[in-house]
Amino acid sequence: MRYPNGKKFEGSLDQDKAKSNRQKIQFGHRGMRLENMLNQSNQWYLNRGLAVIHKKPTPIQVVKVDYPNRARAKITEAYYRQASTTDYNGIYKGWYVDFEAKQSNRMKSFPLNNIKAHQVKHMTACSQAGGLSFVIFWFSKRQEAYLYPIEALQEDWQAYQAKERSSIPFQRIEDYAYPIALKYQPYLDYLPLLDQYITDYGKCH
Repeated sequence: MRYPNGKKFEGSLDQDKAKSNRQKIQFGHRGMRLENMLNQSNQWYLNRGLAVIHKKPTPIQVVKVDYPNRARAKITEAYYRQASTTDYNGIYKGWYVDFEAKQSNRMKSFPLNNIKAHQVKHMTACSQAGGLSFVIFWFSKRQEAYLYPIEALQEDWQAYQAKERSSIPFQRIEDYAYPIALKYQPYLDYLPLLDQYITDYGKCH
């Protein structure tokens, strides 16, 4: 792994162990959506008092409501609006956490058009305000998950806006991201990586 400034990571992450752990249990995760894995993991963290992180509800635009009587209103037509920020937020050890979850069936890259400008803007603002912002990528064909810091994504987004890059190469994700261990409980054990992220990027309250 490398930091956005190009410096090679020399920390204590045991990537070989994480990969071995993936191989042992990936069969149980095959076909499971990223959202389901994250929701299960967040509930596991919540039950043990480790963190309070929830999926943000998707805004709904109500189009038509029937009123059979004063006490009963029934929505008969509505549609989902585009989410205004990111998928998940919460608190971990006093840190505000805000992140987006993205799933792809590609093997060699992640398309940047699957990330919206308002999401990058929101995560950047959260990071600048002292929070922890990142993207969790799930590569379904590889059965691998990664925590990708906003600091790295900002560089990708600048290149995307300059039409220099249309996707994030998988090699770059391997270099800059933290591999997430896949387990039985929790499915995606990303919480310990936040401590490493805080240390590596010199985060402070």
